[in-house]
Amino acid sequence: MKVIPITPVEPEQPPKDEGQSLYASAKKIYPRAVTGTFAQWRWAFVWATQIVFYGLPWLQWGERQAVLFDLATRRFYIFGFVLYPQDFIYLTGLLVISALSLFLFTAVAGRLWCGFACPQTVYTEMFLWIERKVEGDRNARMKLDAEPMSGRKLGKKALKHALWVALAMWTGFTFVGYFTPIQTLWGEAFTLSFGPWEWFWVNFYAFATYGNAGFMREQVCKYMCPYARFQSAMFDRDTLIVSYDTARGEPRGSRGRKVDYKAKGLGACVDCNLCVQVCPTGIDIRNGLQYECIGCAGCVDVCDGVMDKMGYERGLIRFTTQNVLKQGGGRSEILSHILRPRVLVYTGILLAICFAVLFSLAMRTPLKVDIVRDRAALSRIVAGGKLENVYRLQIMNATERTQKYRLSAEGLTGLEIASETEFEVGPAEARWVVVRLQIPYGSAPAGSQPIHFDIATVAGDAHVREKSVFLVPR
Repeated sequence: MKVIPITPVEPEQPPKDEGQSLYASAKKIYPRAVTGTFAQWRWAFVWATQIVFYGLPWLQWGERQAVLFDLATRRFYIFGFVLYPQDFIYLTGLLVISALSLFLFTAVAGRLWCGFACPQTVYTEMFLWIERKVEGDRNARMKLDAEPMSGRKLGKKALKHALWVALAMWTGFTFVGYFTPIQTLWGEAFTLSFGPWEWFWVNFYAFATYGNAGFMREQVCKYMCPYARFQSAMFDRDTLIVSYDTARGEPRGSRGRKVDYKAKGLGACVDCNLCVQVCPTGIDIRNGLQYECIGCAGCVDVCDGVMDKMGYERGLIRFTTQNVLKQGGGRSEILSHILRPRVLVYTGILLAICFAVLFSLAMRTPLKVDIVRDRAALSRIVAGGKLENVYRLQIMNATERTQKYRLSAEGLTGLEIASETEFEVGPAEARWVVVRLQIPYGSAPAGSQPIHFDIATVAGDAHVREKSVFLVPR
């Protein structure tokens, strides 16, 4: 009998799990330089914001820095105003105004703040300008990065990063100059005698600027900035946004300048891809509205340039609203869509709050008083058979000249001040004074009795009335 060998069959193995990355690798974006109306506006905002940022700390007001947030002494100098922590309400008003302004601008024209005035955009433009001057425009930078390391490449990269670091360090130095007098800080820079916190913040702010504007760039706008995520809640179909006119542009295709594209069944888009190359976030605006679009309008400028060369009408990519684009309307219809109830309500509220804050600031009394009871002796009987309470008053002079103040108190029968009633406080200084109030024993019922302190300048140009209590023991 013939024996047939049997080959054992191995059990089928499950496919090996190769693993899958949770994150797609980021492709480096090389934005192309662009010229045009919106590019000029963008650089105008770069110049305006940075002249203010870098120049304001050097501006003098009398014998001090015009804008200085002195955290050590808890004084905030803003031109002619001296603010204290008790003036926190003005910071609250400023934050409310900023938030409402952002809502208004977004409802009117989308992410204009992001595309033109956001610090991330501004510093990215500055760093990109340095990069282009050292390494060249888009194609030159791509070619340089693809080359193997050489002396030429190393030299260009070293120069670029040296300029980036210098700008970032100057930015960090200027930032700290708003909290430490910048002229003092400038003297300390030559001897490297900064304090510990000054060293930390100069380097921290410089590192953040260098990293965000030099490397992270669009990643900040796309993934780190929360505004990119909730902007859709403030958009509607009448918001002015960068839009591609699909009806006019499609079907896209390349062609010569003298070709009648309509006869060939083509749209106005020549598919040059320049709108993608100039985009700082690397999107294709022809795919419709995307949250990554920061509204910088670089694609509008470059597309208008292409339309001019081809002899076509401008506006294939333009600022318009979705409703106007759908209806085929022009510029005259845009204004009627922008001025809608939502925008008018935002504008009215914003103007009202701005007026209220400015009015309050103009009518602000340049005198602050805090009253603290002396907890060591709540109430005591003193010589002469009188009942005495002791208070500590902090008198803050919010002017920049020495002031003399007069103190009085009222609220109980026979209430009198048994200590000094006039005090002198230096310019923009605060002084603690001890005040002893006395009443005849038995002249007031037991318990906590309301009283008022009146503090006024001797000249009579400032007056504050503060409430407190006088404790009468049982």
